Amino acid sequence: MPLYDYRCQDCGEFSVLRPLSQWRDPAPCPDCGSACERCVSGAPAVSALSSAINRARAVNERAAHEPRSTRGGHGMGCGCCSGAKATGRTRQTADGGKTFAGARPWMISH
Repeated sequence: MPLYDYRCQDCGEFSVLRPLSQWRDPAPCPDCGSACERCVSGAPAVSALSSAINRARAVNERAAHEPRSTRGGHGMGCGCCSGAKATGRTRQTADGGKTFAGARPWMISH
């Protein structure tokens, strides 16, 4: 249930925990008992959220303008950064056929 703020003309402001279905209904003042209308006295308490929600919001804000990569550089087998030719598992035979180093000959690859 949310906490709503109310203002009594004689006694001042007070807060009441009420169901969402009663958000428009006036609340009785705890001191004098008169019906009081709801007032908006301040900003919502965002700091009262759990630390997990605050961290998730911070990640969403950060990801919008500085996305984080999980790997550095261009990834595995990048030939432009290391200067060496990238070697794969494919080997050429003398007659022009292909074989795969360390692969099982009876397996069909994609």
